[in-house]
Amino acid sequence: MLTLLRIFGFALIDELELPFGPGLTAITGETGAGKSILVDALGLLRGGRAGADVIRTGRDEARVEAILELPAASAARARLRADGREVEDGLLVRRVVARNGRGRAHLGGALATAADLSAMVAGLIDIASQHDQQSLTDPESQLAILDAFAENEALRAEMASAYAARTAARAALESFSADARTRGEREDLLRFQLGELEAARPEPGEDDSLAAERERLRGAERFFGATARGEEALYAGDGAVSERIAAVARELAPLAALDPALAPIVETLAAAQAGVEDAGRDLGRYARSVRADPGRLAEVEERLFLLQRLCRKHGGTVADLMARQAALRAELAELGSFDDGLAARQAAVTEADARAGAAAAALTASRAEAARALEKKVAAGLRELGFASARLPVALEARELGPHGADRVRLLFAPNPGEEARPLAKIASGGELSRVMLAVKQALARTDDVLTYVFDEIDAGIGGGTAEVIGRKLKRLSADRQVIVITHLPQVAAFADAHVRVTKTAARGKTRVEIERLDETERPAEIARMLAGAAPSPQAAAHAAEMLRNARS
Repeated sequence: MLTLLRIFGFALIDELELPFGPGLTAITGETGAGKSILVDALGLLRGGRAGADVIRTGRDEARVEAILELPAASAARARLRADGREVEDGLLVRRVVARNGRGRAHLGGALATAADLSAMVAGLIDIASQHDQQSLTDPESQLAILDAFAENEALRAEMASAYAARTAARAALESFSADARTRGEREDLLRFQLGELEAARPEPGEDDSLAAERERLRGAERFFGATARGEEALYAGDGAVSERIAAVARELAPLAALDPALAPIVETLAAAQAGVEDAGRDLGRYARSVRADPGRLAEVEERLFLLQRLCRKHGGTVADLMARQAALRAELAELGSFDDGLAARQAAVTEADARAGAAAAALTASRAEAARALEKKVAAGLRELGFASARLPVALEARELGPHGADRVRLLFAPNPGEEARPLAKIASGGELSRVMLAVKQALARTDDVLTYVFDEIDAGIGGGTAEVIGRKLKRLSADRQVIVITHLPQVAAFADAHVRVTKTAARGKTRVEIERLDETERPAEIARMLAGAAPSPQAAAHAAEMLRNARS
């Protein structure tokens, strides 16, 4: 559940730290006092969009933070841990909106994106508003409601995957069929390109060895001179290094017999002489192999030019030309067996159609079963909300196959006995929609991971006994979930376990919103204000106290 909310420089709020507890929390205040700022702040933490207009005048940034307490065995905690996020002392969520556009977000001690917040926090804090009442009349939203109740996540995922595979298979068949009309021209081009590569017979590393040979041929005189002079100096010439080392070794040899300390030096000199002689002979062999060969140089340069031209034409390196030959052969083989390719793609379409059809049928069966259960569940909730005989039939209709299956869902409504059920949008009033939404939320409560329900003035347009029924319903719902309700109705606020008052003040030309928790001694006055206005009568105060006593009992 939400245990703490901090707001800094957001809208009309300078700084705010507001703790929350379990049960039902009512947020009240005059119309226009800024109660919905709290909902907007929570919307940011759920990944909602925000611009610089939400930043308090005079501030460079707005910051909203919350701490969510997660049940030890919850799936959300497991997902966050798997993602390497900290949750032991509560999940910290932070969202910063900067005036320079460089906003940032944190989730569980690590940087996050708005999409991360939407994927995780939106599933933990559910915000229901009058807009959501209207979503009850949207067919796609109605389908989502039924699927959520049926716990169809896995079936929907398979349906989306199967539909994507079906779309891809059909596109591949269509593309292959279109290509068939020009496959003759394509085949001629491929044969020409393959013949060109096969005639060249490129080998991996050939360009590097040819480049080295070219440098040797271009600098033949320099290579010959350096290696011949090296042989002369080290081995072949008068006074060569090897001779001088040998002379030193011969002079030291008899002395080493008298002083053993010289023996290792004599051995080192012998080894050095052998090494120098080997190097000299190797240089001589290299020098004698060097020839100025203009004809060979021309061949090497022509070969390198050919390899470079092929690399530019086909892309990549000489080594890649080998893979290009294999790819050309494979494509030619495929073009040569067009009928086989066409049959394979047609078979793939048939298989993908069958998979998508099976996935759609499984979804339809699950939805049909869930529709009956949802009707019963919502009807029971509606009876608790004062609709003695109301029904909410869930109509399942066939439609063209899509990523969500082949069903269209319509929520119908029959508020009174003997009346024909009609589309919810055409028959339900605002107050009736509020109660229907509450009943639907209660029906979905067993299937979701929501920790906190936030209801933003969903009780608008109702009053009297119906308002008290909604208050009791919210109180009952708060036994299983933390519930926060923004309300103008004293009948609803009276049932709250905690009460928060929002006020707007203006001083020195600056408007600010202040939010404070009311203790039990302050609640009667706020309930009385909600009943009778800014200056409630003694009778209103007595009525408020009685409402609170009745709600507690």
